[in-house]
Amino acid sequence: MIDLASLALLDLSALQSFMAQGGPAIWVIAGLSVITLTVILWKLWRFARIGAWSGQRADRAVQHWVKGDMGAAHRALSGQQGVRARLVARALAALDDPGLSFEGAKEETYRIAQRELAQSRAGLRVLELIATIAPLIGLLGTVLGMIAAFQALQDAGARADPGTLAGGIWEALLTTAAGMAVAIPASMALSYFESVVDRIRQDMEDLATRIFIRAETRELTPKPLQRAAE
Repeated sequence: MIDLASLALLDLSALQSFMAQGGPAIWVIAGLSVITLTVILWKLWRFARIGAWSGQRADRAVQHWVKGDMGAAHRALSGQQGVRARLVARALAALDDPGLSFEGAKEETYRIAQRELAQSRAGLRVLELIATIAPLIGLLGTVLGMIAAFQALQDAGARADPGTLAGGIWEALLTTAAGMAVAIPASMALSYFESVVDRIRQDMEDLATRIFIRAETRELTPKPLQRAAE
């Protein structure tokens, strides 16, 4: 029977040996890996909470509003906390506000959209920073390790052992590999999250444009219709 406790101790020992061989740089990279995983999981939870992947209710509300069915539009938005639904609800409220002109309603909607997009991008700068500095920290660790290896070679003089030098070099290269191992998933997650934010921005622009084009049309049509009736 496999002793799970013994396996866990062996894995822990191997990890401690790996961290000791990498030096201080490997500890910094390990900390960055924890931060990267935390930010990725938080962003996935955050996007799910704001409805980053679902905008059908907001689109349906705009369709009802464009057709003139205000009740159905408000029912479609009822209880919705998604970023697109909040924008549509605020745009409709701004248009119904007697204290705001048409241009004022557009500016208010633009302000809300900018705020929602800024909140959607929260955390992305952290991933961008990690994707940039993790390889640099790894490279710094490698350079410091190489310096130490060649200093040992110089101190050994004619008695230098090539095997010892090779061992020092591969240990120094561990930090470069570790830095790239952290930077690659951080960069991939950053690209994906930015694509999600871009999709949100495009949808919000589309929804707001449809609302205000229709609202402007309604403002311009009453007078001609009234003259035709007379």
